[in-house]
Amino acid sequence: MKNTLLGIAVCAAAPFASAAGADSASESRATQQINRAGTQASAAGPANYFTGRVRVDPLFPATGEINASGAYVTFEPGAHSAWHTHPAGQRLVVISGMGLTQEWGKPVQEIRPGDVIVCPPGVKHWHGAAPTSTMTHLAVTGAVDGKSVQWLEKVTDEQYSAQRPVAPQAMPAAQAASEVLSARQQAIPLIAASMATSNMPRLNAALNQGLDAGLTVSEAKEILVQLYAYSGFPRSLNALGELMKVVEARKQRGIQDAPGREPGRIIPTGDELLAVGKANQTRISGAPVQGPLFDFAPIINQYLQAHLFGDIFERDNLDWQSRELATVAALAATPGVEPQLRSHMAASLRVGLSASQLRQLIQVLHSQGDVDAAKRAGAALDVTLQANQPK
Repeated sequence: MKNTLLGIAVCAAAPFASAAGADSASESRATQQINRAGTQASAAGPANYFTGRVRVDPLFPATGEINASGAYVTFEPGAHSAWHTHPAGQRLVVISGMGLTQEWGKPVQEIRPGDVIVCPPGVKHWHGAAPTSTMTHLAVTGAVDGKSVQWLEKVTDEQYSAQRPVAPQAMPAAQAASEVLSARQQAIPLIAASMATSNMPRLNAALNQGLDAGLTVSEAKEILVQLYAYSGFPRSLNALGELMKVVEARKQRGIQDAPGREPGRIIPTGDELLAVGKANQTRISGAPVQGPLFDFAPIINQYLQAHLFGDIFERDNLDWQSRELATVAALAATPGVEPQLRSHMAASLRVGLSASQLRQLIQVLHSQGDVDAAKRAGAALDVTLQANQPK
């Protein structure tokens, strides 16, 4: 069953021929059905069909009523599918980040949030994330005689890195409107800033706001766990205790929050963990991290690579954009760490957040009353955007 779900979700590698699929097709449709967010297990994209790290979140199977399946597919920076075709075609809707797609014999094209990719039946193509950005898309795939995809050869490095058109410096107005933080994303900076300042009443309100907006309990926990690396264990432990109170109080009010999922990826150990952490750090930082400080105390960078960017950032129950939203807000709420704040503003852009989304983060902090945090965040973003301007 798990493999069947995964096949459909990652461009429909196999049809829903399981008993569960049959049951779905024969179920009474007299009443509306709701499958809560986070209740279906995620899985990793198979290495046979994908290059790099890919997470698949199944949404619905093909049934006798609707002969198409759906899933969210998240590609980490540089990850992409193999060449493939669909006998019944496919529709992709980019949800976040920047991606790439190519039809056989045509140029590679960039795809951005709000873009809809219509892939006709039998057209050979591939799709995935840009080299420096995570990308998530919604995939809806049809089937013919129970078959929904034909996998072909892997995309070569040369094909993936082929010359692409340069993205315009300014987004057209129609696209800019889609570059906003979702309600779920808006709650993350509020949670992070409240935790960083140990403001429990605000944290309580922010956690309730996030859960109401669709944040799962697992995602909320992960935010608070990660931020121990930026705000300290005491604040993290206290914040997790507050989350426990919030979840229990909501249960008492009859609110059943989606539990979410635990990390599905196996975290490596030893030298492999260090290598993975270094690769993650390089992607997020934009270049290998080095300098006099790390020459003076090399162990600190080893800890960053093995633990923060290895143990923590390899946990795939929270996407990198959410992690950076939390980190930026926590650092903005902490006086005296402006260099790190500027660094993570730049990292936020690399993982697919837009300048307009980061401006909205600043507005969210200001509206909560964190005026100083908003000022620090605004100054950091201005410096970052100025540094990224063409010379």
